[in-house]
Amino acid sequence: MNKLYREDRPRVVRILGTIKQSPTVNSILFRDSELERAQPGQFAMIWIPGVDEIPMSVTGDPETGWAEIVVKSVGEATVKLNNLLPGDQIGVRGPYGTGFRLGERDRKLLIVAGGTGITPLRRLIIEESEKRELTVIIGAKTKDELLFLEELRGLNIRLFAATDDGTEGYHGPASELAESQIRREDFNLVLCCGPEPMISSLMDLARAHRLRLQASLERIMKCGIGICGSCEISGYRVCKEGPVFNMPKLIEMAGELGKIRRDHSGRKIPIETLNRE
Repeated sequence: MNKLYREDRPRVVRILGTIKQSPTVNSILFRDSELERAQPGQFAMIWIPGVDEIPMSVTGDPETGWAEIVVKSVGEATVKLNNLLPGDQIGVRGPYGTGFRLGERDRKLLIVAGGTGITPLRRLIIEESEKRELTVIIGAKTKDELLFLEELRGLNIRLFAATDDGTEGYHGPASELAESQIRREDFNLVLCCGPEPMISSLMDLARAHRLRLQASLERIMKCGIGICGSCEISGYRVCKEGPVFNMPKLIEMAGELGKIRRDHSGRKIPIETLNRE
């Protein structure tokens, strides 16, 4: 028990920099040797003193190598995070969970990210851009919310954007653009992260074309280490067995994925209800 406590108590870090990525999204950079070695897809628990502790995907700043979290202002904790300045302190735990897994035969990848879902995939894209053939689709509601677009344009990848309002790239969901690419190309593997309805659509598409798929899920988490059950979906704990799941496990979740999730009290409610709150 003492060993568990030592490993899972927050490490206090000082914010070294912030970057405005969009009107509602900031990057927060800090030094932490554990999170700087996180695998693409793993997450950290971020403690905001006096407010809350929340899960965040971890990426890394390609220039400094510092750990980086990408924060969208949606509630009290994330708004507070985005108001912090260099020199302020936060607590971090992790990295936790599973990451994306690539094999030797995975030479031609389709990567689909919606909104801040690009965060756990960003490091993988950068690291694999010169090793494998990558087609990357990033989606958002509008042009201003497309994250890391200019950075990705500098890589050796096929890059496409999709916006709900048509202000950049394809006018429509990223999943529709992904379908057109799957019909044209012979991919070995699909990787994705973003809103669950998008992931559910991609899962159905991959099954129809007999493609393997890995998806990173985002759920409300309180402990991050598999104890509280707040992130459970179809018997799987997203913090422990995930957040990255392969196709067989995603198929087991089909009845809930993109349709039902738990609120902060642990009650199961439709995802549409959460989106309205």
